[in-house]
Amino acid sequence: MAEGEKLIPINIEDEMKSAYIDYSMSVIVSRALPDVRDGLKPVHRRVLFGMHELGVRSNTAHKKSARIVGEVLGKYHPHGDTSVYDTMVRMAQEWSLRYMLVDGQGNFGSVDGDSPAAMRYTEARMRKISEEMLADIDKDTVDHTLNFDDTLKEPTVLPTRIPGLLVNGASGIAVGMATNMPPHNLTEVVNGITAYIENNDIEIDELMQHVTAPDFPTGGIIYGYDGVREAFKTGRGRVVLRAKAIIEEVKGRECIIVSEIPYQVNKADMIKKTADLVNDKKIEGIASIRDESDRKGMRIVYVLKRDAIPNIVLNTLYKYTALQSSFSVNNIALVKGRPQMLNLKDMIHHFVEHRHEVVVRRTEFELKKAEDRAHILEGLIIASDNIDEVIALIRASSNAEEARNKLIERFELSEIQARAIVEMRLRQLTGLEQDKLREEYDDIIKLIEDLKDILARKERRMEIIQEELEEIKAKYGDERRTSIDVAGGDVSITDLIPDEKVVLTISHAGYVKRTSLVEYKTQNRGGVGQKGSTTRNEDFLEHLFVGTNHQYLIFFTQKGKCFWIRVFEIPEGSKTSKGRAIQNLINIEPDDKVKAFICTNDLKDEEYINSRYVIMATKKGQVKKTSLEQYSRPRTNGINAITIKEGDELLAAKLTTGDSQVMLAVKSGKAIRFEEEKTRPMGRNASGVRGITLADDNDEVIGMVAVNDSESNVLVVSENGYGKRSLVEDYRVTNRGGKGVKTISITEKTGNLVAINNVTDEDDLMIINKSGIAIRMAVSELRVMGRATQGVRLINLKNGDTIAAVTKVKKDEDDIEVDEDGEVIVNDAEKTDNPSIEKPSSDEEE
Repeated sequence: MAEGEKLIPINIEDEMKSAYIDYSMSVIVSRALPDVRDGLKPVHRRVLFGMHELGVRSNTAHKKSARIVGEVLGKYHPHGDTSVYDTMVRMAQEWSLRYMLVDGQGNFGSVDGDSPAAMRYTEARMRKISEEMLADIDKDTVDHTLNFDDTLKEPTVLPTRIPGLLVNGASGIAVGMATNMPPHNLTEVVNGITAYIENNDIEIDELMQHVTAPDFPTGGIIYGYDGVREAFKTGRGRVVLRAKAIIEEVKGRECIIVSEIPYQVNKADMIKKTADLVNDKKIEGIASIRDESDRKGMRIVYVLKRDAIPNIVLNTLYKYTALQSSFSVNNIALVKGRPQMLNLKDMIHHFVEHRHEVVVRRTEFELKKAEDRAHILEGLIIASDNIDEVIALIRASSNAEEARNKLIERFELSEIQARAIVEMRLRQLTGLEQDKLREEYDDIIKLIEDLKDILARKERRMEIIQEELEEIKAKYGDERRTSIDVAGGDVSITDLIPDEKVVLTISHAGYVKRTSLVEYKTQNRGGVGQKGSTTRNEDFLEHLFVGTNHQYLIFFTQKGKCFWIRVFEIPEGSKTSKGRAIQNLINIEPDDKVKAFICTNDLKDEEYINSRYVIMATKKGQVKKTSLEQYSRPRTNGINAITIKEGDELLAAKLTTGDSQVMLAVKSGKAIRFEEEKTRPMGRNASGVRGITLADDNDEVIGMVAVNDSESNVLVVSENGYGKRSLVEDYRVTNRGGKGVKTISITEKTGNLVAINNVTDEDDLMIINKSGIAIRMAVSELRVMGRATQGVRLINLKNGDTIAAVTKVKKDEDDIEVDEDGEVIVNDAEKTDNPSIEKPSSDEEE
């Protein structure tokens, strides 16, 4: 040990504590957290200041990155060239910063996570917007501090005109705390700041009308607004981000096209992980993935398998891959050197305070400069007014010092004024120059008054801040990149699927599909019809139903079992496609067939399921009523809906509210109408009670309707294409179990009864015959006639074809009526003359 030195024993625990606290404070204050005023961490600030000092502005040539890094490293930031270069690179990446601060030339990396080129290969310069962050730095607007070796001075904060913290955000991990601030749209932020300046007591909800949500450089969709609202109000929140995706047909295959991905997601990694999930069978329905991104923009193509449902696949991708990610907002920034959690209003408040201080200090600097100049001008004007005497005085002096002293003594000037006179050039003695002096003096006096007015009135200073912000908005403001889906959020992933109307068809052989309702056109009765579905020769469409994607579909089979599925889970097909076998969608027995299905709303809504009933009818005339609540907990293998007796099978099931009337129709042309109340609710396993007595062993029930109002009509259709509608009142209410009354005259020409429906003028009919032809027609074209008549021809049948199914669809206002040639029918008068309508002859109504 050297002489004069001594050892002081220290408790290691105390030393570790104090050393770690010192270290953590250093990290918090001087490394990881941004300053609330300019939104920059020390390294970002030093890079920009270093470029400013080097003179690498937006209008100068690019300089080698190594040169800039060397400047920053050697003068201000002695923490390794990597940290400086990485910072500069990030400031030049369009997918990292919402408003880039550095203009890079060369390879600065990619959104796929590729590394940038080494700094000796790349070049950089400041962007115009960065110059706004350094504007007025030379006017003593901010405090400067000594650099690491006390040889130079660097700014402690930039006098920024850009609200950097809000527009570009920040992220950093300090000791015991971290920050993660999202970027926002400059136009919105400026509007928000302006609103705050106009009313300092503005509520955060009002500010959110201007600053709607974060705005990420990579675009995407903010899914759900609760996280955004929480972040704005408290400084913490979770913003869910989704990729922007559309479903498109490419070369005959359905594809999901992604054009924007969530912020901070590595595209290459995301694609690789998705491919792994597809290979591991965790994600079904994707045939291949292609990255077709180029200089024009991003394009990731997920090619789907032929039987895949695009919306389901997209939701699966959102659920299991980075196509949906979350941004955890944690607004911690340094306020007067101390870390603080900030809400939206706090951040705006601190920025306005900073700008106010900058404006005050800049004005004081300019005022001092103007007063100094005015002082000199006063001296020069005195000299020019007494020019001969001044010249004589100077000529008589032996040196400049003496001349200055004589001038001070003679004209009562200050040292500065005397020096300015002595150093005055001869050309300033011309008349023109003397006039200029007086003009400049007058202008400076006005400027001094104006600057003093700024310093005297706060509202004037606030006006200046607003004007400068408006200039910034006009120069750099742009449209939002990230859209907002307010309806989204922590709900079922199925909610992305649009709740549009669809036509559900089930064929005789058990093929099901859903088709958008708009694919079907309205045609007049008597038309030949459009090809509705391509089925096998021995197959034909048997059930047709209109529902919406979000509803639940409950299947009832002829054996009395019940299965449950969401409508959107049924594969989508065109009008001409065959569909998927129901066996592939539900676990139905091979010898069972779906005979009925009902669409219901949310089965978890207790009020809904307890106020609804399912009424079922069998071919042999049995009926049964059961509460919907009994069917709200389905199992994969189905549950019993009704016990079917031997030789019978389930024919129909309807959803009712408990106060309807039930109508049953039989093949022989009779129908019965009775009150639903006559059937008491039973359990799932009951077999029901008699609904109608059949005429003979060959007779059977062909359909059931539940009538809720007496205004609707009853429509019946026979197998040879005849049909009519009658008033519900024509059918008297009887007790269940009777033989019923005549509903249509059955002849050889009409054939047996095949369908019964309750309809109104607002409905359209969809008629499908066994060869697969579908025709849509308006019910309003059929006039109401007596219950016992034979009806009119609804559809022309060819080559012994017969009708398979009839159902009603709600008429849309924008439906276009067309005849079999595709000609648009304009009005009712034209309809009457249209050759596609076969006018009923008098014998047809007998």
